[in-house]
Amino acid sequence: MLKLHFAPNSRAGRIVWLLEELGLPYELNKMAFHPKDLKSDAHRARHPLGRVPVLEDGDITLWESGAIVDYILERHKNGGLKPAVSDTSFPAYLQWFHYCEGMVMPSINTIVVHTLLLPEDRRDPVALGQAQRLLTRSLGPVNDALEGKDYLIGDFSGADVMLGHACFMANRMGCVPEEMTQLKAYVPRMAARPAFQTAITMQ
Repeated sequence: MLKLHFAPNSRAGRIVWLLEELGLPYELNKMAFHPKDLKSDAHRARHPLGRVPVLEDGDITLWESGAIVDYILERHKNGGLKPAVSDTSFPAYLQWFHYCEGMVMPSINTIVVHTLLLPEDRRDPVALGQAQRLLTRSLGPVNDALEGKDYLIGDFSGADVMLGHACFMANRMGCVPEEMTQLKAYVPRMAARPAFQTAITMQ
């Protein structure tokens, strides 16, 4: 059985969401988002930097969320929630799948650091403001791509698990303006999915 090492309010939430969408059995090791758990010797043996998610599948251990999503889809669902390479939607799938970590999550990480992780006297309002503005700009192309579609490539896919989770976080941070009407409709559409509801209740 798959085992997921998880902490709330982290990228691990997208893995729970995916596992629930696919109906795959899994064991969950829920840890506190705190150094006492994440930086413990036991967890550092799983992830050298003491982060989540970490997926164990027998003697295989993976700890990069995008790699985990792709691994699960290929090895445990025979490519489900992922278009075939020959499909016309495959290039868009790849783009939005990787756009998440390349363009959206770096700004989210900076916002989290300067609003939650650092003590108040070390938070930088300039860096925070820059990250908030960059996050909003990075979501513009996503909003445009959703024109006339319920999900990023039309049907729900692994790209929505990756980028949609980030859009949910960005919206919660107040970085999705009202004029991004497609994104404003997309976020609650995802959040209404039963599998997402299960994942978010763990946050």
